[in-house]
Amino acid sequence: MKWGRALPVFLVVMLAAGTSFAAGFRLPEAGAKAMGMGFAFTAQADDPSAIYFNPAGLTQLKGRNVMLGGAFVQLYGSTFEGITPLTGGASATERQKTLQYLVPNFYYTKAYKDHGIAWGIGVFSPFGLSQQYESRTTSIFRNQSTKIELKMGVVNPTIAFDINEFLSVGFGIDYMYGLAKFGKTPVSGIGNVYQFEQDGKADAWGYNFGILLKPSESLRIGASFRSGFELDSKNEDTTLTGINPAVAPLFGGGTTFHTKGDCTVNVPATFALGVAYTFDRLTVSADADWTFWSSYRNLQITLRDEVRNPVTGGPVLVTTNSEKNWKDVVALRFGAEYRATDRLALRAGFAYDPSPAPSETLGPELPDADRLNYMLGAGYRIGAWTFDLAGMYIDKKDRRVSNLALDANGSPIGMDGEWSGDAWLAGLNLTYSF
Repeated sequence: MKWGRALPVFLVVMLAAGTSFAAGFRLPEAGAKAMGMGFAFTAQADDPSAIYFNPAGLTQLKGRNVMLGGAFVQLYGSTFEGITPLTGGASATERQKTLQYLVPNFYYTKAYKDHGIAWGIGVFSPFGLSQQYESRTTSIFRNQSTKIELKMGVVNPTIAFDINEFLSVGFGIDYMYGLAKFGKTPVSGIGNVYQFEQDGKADAWGYNFGILLKPSESLRIGASFRSGFELDSKNEDTTLTGINPAVAPLFGGGTTFHTKGDCTVNVPATFALGVAYTFDRLTVSADADWTFWSSYRNLQITLRDEVRNPVTGGPVLVTTNSEKNWKDVVALRFGAEYRATDRLALRAGFAYDPSPAPSETLGPELPDADRLNYMLGAGYRIGAWTFDLAGMYIDKKDRRVSNLALDANGSPIGMDGEWSGDAWLAGLNLTYSF
């Protein structure tokens, strides 16, 4: 199999178990040690997950290292209580499905300490999203969204250099492969018109770099940047099922209809600035982490075959363009690691993760809110093996939203009510050093 074809196949296998979410649809769960420290790892970056958090940290490693693991996510479906265009003005309650996912990661690194050079390759999922509603035929949000899945994997070869005893730099190339799935059930005076589903795939190239400054034996300062991506899904399968008999003649008289469509998802660039300080056996760290969500301006699904009512001219199957206009945000992350013994490390962390989604454009596909994240973790070394374990609780703040409106095609969208929800995560990584 050619390399160009092998990469997407490998990433599909890595992503087959699904994806999770952070604020927006970012996934910082790229390493259990970092998770245990609240992801305040930009200046620490002392295990193979440095490829993700700060590639300059690779020069701190010795020999060769293989790291494998992931994060298990128990995502409790968010609950909405309020009004949508389909509730007839009465308040109703809707809950998304409770979902379980695995976000995997893999790293290989090799360091040449005599030359101050290290290199490695990482495979991880820096972004992803999955939300589903209990029923695609009766949900009070079915005309806007019944399902959304964004699965994104990155292969990231990286190299790092010691400039001198105080400064290290690292660079990497990112190949991203993404899978997308969108579903909804438009509603009109005849009831459910059809069930819409589009599957897409796309890839893109990017880059990342980092620096690590060590002014003293105790103090480390790190910075890391990762470029954005534009995933263009072209000429993808779009399927209608359960077509209402009243509009079936517009689709050839059948209950199913197939066409093609395009969709573009803008994945934001990120930047992190961190500091870590060691007091004997205790290390404390703090990060400010920017996500430049302003690149996510809209979600447009363009269809090859548009269908309108020949009598009224109204839309039956047309291109849709949902305005998002997200804003750039900065998350604040704090962590600590205590080396209880030479083999055992205990960790704790906290992060404030603000939502980039403005109330005016918040949609049921991602009812995002500010989050408070609490983490605990531990690491244990036995010979050449290191075991890192972490747990994380996401306390998603309740969010009140009132944005009932008409979209560009004149269809009612939005909601007037309150969202609530939370999630649990567990991370595990095994590292073998040789």
